[in-house]
Amino acid sequence: MTTFSRRPFTARAALGATTLAILALGASSSAWAQGAYPSKPVNMVVPTAAGGTTDLSARMLAQALTPVLGQSVVVDNKGGGNGSIAAAAVKRAEADGYTLLMQYSGYHVISPHLTKQKQWEQGDFQPVANVISAPQIIVVRNDLPVKTLAELVAYAKANPGKLNYASSGNGSLQHVTGAMLEQQGSIKMVHVPYKGTGPALQDLLGGQVDLTFGTAPPFMPHIASGKLRVLAVTGKERLPSLPDVPTTAEAGYPKVDATSWFAVFVPAAVPKPVVDKLTADIRTVVQSAAFKQKAQEQGATADYQSPQQLGDKVKADLTGWASVVKTSKIEAE
Repeated sequence: MTTFSRRPFTARAALGATTLAILALGASSSAWAQGAYPSKPVNMVVPTAAGGTTDLSARMLAQALTPVLGQSVVVDNKGGGNGSIAAAAVKRAEADGYTLLMQYSGYHVISPHLTKQKQWEQGDFQPVANVISAPQIIVVRNDLPVKTLAELVAYAKANPGKLNYASSGNGSLQHVTGAMLEQQGSIKMVHVPYKGTGPALQDLLGGQVDLTFGTAPPFMPHIASGKLRVLAVTGKERLPSLPDVPTTAEAGYPKVDATSWFAVFVPAAVPKPVVDKLTADIRTVVQSAAFKQKAQEQGATADYQSPQQLGDKVKADLTGWASVVKTSKIEAE
């Protein structure tokens, strides 16, 4: 009679078999999820109120990206906290590629130098693609008695502390640009922070504030109608959409130079295949003739940059703006 030797089915063996089964199932599910992405609507979180360039950039991208992805891209405004409310929400989101952050450069590379109690870190996100780049413009209410940047500086010197300028929040690029002009022009103005460009724009139109700094898109209709007057562009070149408006360098203030960028980020743990698809589809949209034309009409530039390029830009800007914030003596709220 032949006997067979059997190895005991130990708890360790059972655990090993279970682990292998879970890993196999997980690998299969992961591969299916990545292959099917996206299989449901995508949420694009915006760190500002509606109406500013961050919001407009998100809506432009969402509209054009929807047919490319084959799923709706829904814009979700979560303004406040210098972008920290939106960033924290995306940080906490499931890392599956269904929650995107349309980030504004001022919040991403300036706010970290101001905030003592941080709700997020750079390492919480990975870059997907830059979408829009745009210089700041200097805009005043139409009844302010100035028509040039030189006249604005002269008016401010004659009325120290009486001019007030709006921004999208403490530590925003608008705030920093205003501080740079104060330094370069040896003037003193009052900073009035808002929870986004949209609310700031409404108060500028209503005459509650005298001027503001911001990217051109939300201001263009009001400049065209004569409700607002644009004095200068803070970039190195004039805007094609505002060809008669000089740069700050041409106006005698070359160090007042500030350009914003608006880019897509996702939680750090989103799988690479999902990021690769997102950046490829965003590239298709941003490099299309229609998107480029729409951006230019709004006073901005369609400016696709890859995850690597965007990551390099973030690192460089974090260093560059640190010295500007320190020199401008801007403090956290």
